[in-house]
Amino acid sequence: MRLFIALNFNELKDYFSELQKQIPKEGKFTFPKDFHLTLKFLGEVNDSKADELKKLLSQVKFKPFESEVTKIGFFKEQFLRTIWVTAEAKELFDLQKQIDETISSLFKKEKKFEPHITLARVKFVEDKNVAISKIKQIKTAEKTVKIKDFELVKSVLMPEGPVYEVLGRFSQPL
Repeated sequence: MRLFIALNFNELKDYFSELQKQIPKEGKFTFPKDFHLTLKFLGEVNDSKADELKKLLSQVKFKPFESEVTKIGFFKEQFLRTIWVTAEAKELFDLQKQIDETISSLFKKEKKFEPHITLARVKFVEDKNVAISKIKQIKTAEKTVKIKDFELVKSVLMPEGPVYEVLGRFSQPL
């Protein structure tokens, strides 16, 4: 099964949906209906490894914290593939690092963590430069989300986009 570890940002679903409506439609895009921040993508994982993973994740301890959602962006202009909003909090990096270290016996550590919430995946765009210009003009508001737990999520890829199932929720306060 295809797994990842994430923070749920559906509390801001209405706000993210409004931002999605402003993304230029000159091309082919997929728009998620559920919003999360991936702390670690794990890929294909067999059932026995998933059980061990849950045990390890239950050992991660952290204080609840707030994360701000700020600006809209994308990774590289020459490869416009994902449109996202940033999430900012020092604790995001701390939590991701702790998860990475806790499960390092099962998975390689992340090389570079860039906290973001995906708004759209770009399949095809008619004029990349025009799309980028329009995306840069989208106004965002600073929003805050209280992070109390993280999730182990199963992702099933479907033609209309991925379908997510939460396999475990973890919140062990310090």
